[in-house]
Amino acid sequence: MKTCGDGKHGRQKLAEVLQEKFDPESSGFISTERFRDLLAAHGSELDPHKLEVLLALADGNADGKICYQDFVNLMSNKRSNSFRRAILQGGRQLKGTSLKEEVGLGLSQRLVRHIAYETLPREIDRKWYFDSYTCCPPPWLILAITIAEVAVFMYYGLQLDRWVLQVSHPMFVKGPLPYHPQLRAQAWRYLTYVFMHAGIEHLGLNMAMQLLVGVPLEMVHGALRIGLVYVCGALAGSLAVSVADMTAPVVGSSGGVYALVSAHLANVVMNWSGMKCQFKLFRMAMALVCMSVEFGRAVWLRFYPPAFPPCPNPSFVAHLGGVAVGLTLGVVVLQNYEQRLQEQSLFWIFFSVYTLFVLCAVFWNIFAYGLLDVKLPPTP
Repeated sequence: MKTCGDGKHGRQKLAEVLQEKFDPESSGFISTERFRDLLAAHGSELDPHKLEVLLALADGNADGKICYQDFVNLMSNKRSNSFRRAILQGGRQLKGTSLKEEVGLGLSQRLVRHIAYETLPREIDRKWYFDSYTCCPPPWLILAITIAEVAVFMYYGLQLDRWVLQVSHPMFVKGPLPYHPQLRAQAWRYLTYVFMHAGIEHLGLNMAMQLLVGVPLEMVHGALRIGLVYVCGALAGSLAVSVADMTAPVVGSSGGVYALVSAHLANVVMNWSGMKCQFKLFRMAMALVCMSVEFGRAVWLRFYPPAFPPCPNPSFVAHLGGVAVGLTLGVVVLQNYEQRLQEQSLFWIFFSVYTLFVLCAVFWNIFAYGLLDVKLPPTP
């Protein structure tokens, strides 16, 4: 596995030659002819995939000039819009062997290559990710959330002496974590409900989807992007329940999990021809089956006679809120690898719509319950 220091001497030397010898006037451009001569002289000091992309950049510039900043961005592992456009405008296919055909890789390298093919549709992005990934930082966010969920479940399992359908215990919703309509003024509950689960079958399905999909996505897109999708899905789930199923409590991480899974599946469908993951049709079918089983369980539980009436069982609407976030905001976040979110107009459109929904839901929670004279279940 490559580290941040690999090829540092070569990068510095090449940058110095570019700036001092080929661009003495500091115009910010050099000719593609000189650029190719420079690569021929110093290419052995570069990562092979970066060299291949630089050659594609040189071949793709019809105006005969290459921007020095594009080169700097490449060598410092920063993708810029101008660099991506330069590659795309050239219309060139990468000439080297595909990442899948490379041999002699270690176990960790094969894992990174597998994740690249599972999540990224373009060969240039897969090679870029394979070269630049350092496992620093590791995919900690999804693992931390999962560990916290298991710890909370174990705590309530021991306290209630119940491991299956914990929700049927009268003490289950009395804790500080689950969302309950009578306690909707306690704002933290709109997010902390993700750490509570109705039973081991609920936890198991959510944890499987969360780890199998969330960890690879975090390795590729980072904790910030994945955390944004997860938190937005979880918040949309509880707010959707407060609007559409006003008398029901909410537990489970399905809002966040469904946001991640639906965004990933939509990305695979939209880039079907470019996705080279093995058994992608079978894997999609299995993911949809798991989501359907978990959603069906939630619908059945919602309409099953509650164990302690008049308080109903937890709502399933949070799942739908998570899917809505995944198919809109989540797709945009995951679609463009390493393109900054603030540079995507579609991201701001969906984020503005999401923010408007949150504000409307907040006002709904403040005024609608009283105006509609909703009969809420008693405080747990």
